[in-house]
Amino acid sequence: MDRAAISVLINNYNYGRFVGRAIDSALGQQAVDVEIVVVDDGSSDQSPAILEAYGDRVKVLFQKNRGQAAAINTAVHSSSGEILCFLDADDWWAPTKLSAIAKAFKADAQLSLAYHRLQPVLSDGSPTMRPIPRTLCAGNLAPRLMRSAGWWPFPMTSAVAVRRSAWDTAGDIPEDFRISADAWLVGIYPFLGSVAALPESHGFYRIHSNNWYRQSVDAAMLRKRMAHWRATLDATNRFLLTRGLGERLHLTDHHPYQVASAMLDGADMFTRLRLGMDGVFFAGEPNLLRRLRDAWRVTRTLPGPGVGAGLAEPEQ
Repeated sequence: MDRAAISVLINNYNYGRFVGRAIDSALGQQAVDVEIVVVDDGSSDQSPAILEAYGDRVKVLFQKNRGQAAAINTAVHSSSGEILCFLDADDWWAPTKLSAIAKAFKADAQLSLAYHRLQPVLSDGSPTMRPIPRTLCAGNLAPRLMRSAGWWPFPMTSAVAVRRSAWDTAGDIPEDFRISADAWLVGIYPFLGSVAALPESHGFYRIHSNNWYRQSVDAAMLRKRMAHWRATLDATNRFLLTRGLGERLHLTDHHPYQVASAMLDGADMFTRLRLGMDGVFFAGEPNLLRRLRDAWRVTRTLPGPGVGAGLAEPEQ
C-alpha cells in the first residue's frame, strides 16, 4: 500500500445531519497527500446515503455498532498515513488544520501527539464560549500526568493527531471506550513521546445534548464522568504495567474526581478547605491563576453535608 502523508479518520454514528460538514472540511484542507476514511458504526439514520454520495473522494466503511473506539480502530487499520488525524462526525475543521499539524510533526521527530484548540459552537454552528482547552500543555507531560492521575487540560478528539509509529506502539484503543475514546489517546500517548500544542483554533466543536462537553451538567452526567475517569485510570495503569514503567496513577490525585464526588455527596467545611488547598497545588492545571480561581469556587460553592446531590437529577 502506498502511504499517504496524512490520514483523516472520521467516526460516525447517527450524525447524518452533521457528517457532511465534517467530510467537506476535510476535503477542503490546504494540505496535500491526504486520505479520508469514514467509518459508520451501524447508523440507522440517513448517514449511509450521505456517505455513499461522496463516491471515490472518500473511503467509507460500514460496520455493526460497536462503539467509538472500535470505529476509530477500524479507520486506522484501513488507512495508510504516517500522521493520523481524528475527526468526530459532529465537528469540523478550518482549512488550515492539516497543514499546521503536518508542520508540527515535521519540526519534532519525537512528537507522539499534536493538538490545537477548538472553538465551541452551538448545534446550529454559532460560536459560544472561548476556545478549548484554555490552558495549553506541551513537551514531556508524563511527569505531570503521574502527579495528576492522568488529568490535564486535554483536547477533544477532533483536535488530536498522533504519529502512526506511536499508534503501533500503543496498540488499538480498548473497545471498552465506547464513548470518549480520545481519553485513551490523550492519556497514553504523552507516555510515548513529546506533545505539541498549537494555540490557534483550527476546528469547531459542536455542543449538543449527546456529547460529553456541555455548558452545564446534571448529577447523572457527573456520575457518568466519574465512572469514565475511573475506567480511564485503570486502563492507563494496565498500559503502564505492560510497558514496565513502574509507577501507577492514584485516584486520590485526581482533583476533578474528588470535587465531583463532593458535589454529589456534600462536603463539610474541613473538606471544602482541603479540596480548595489541593486545587491550589493540583498538577493537572499548569496555570496558577486558574488553579486559584477553581480553588476559590470549590470552597465557596460546594454543597454542605446532608444537602445531598449538589446537582439536580435529570428530568424523567
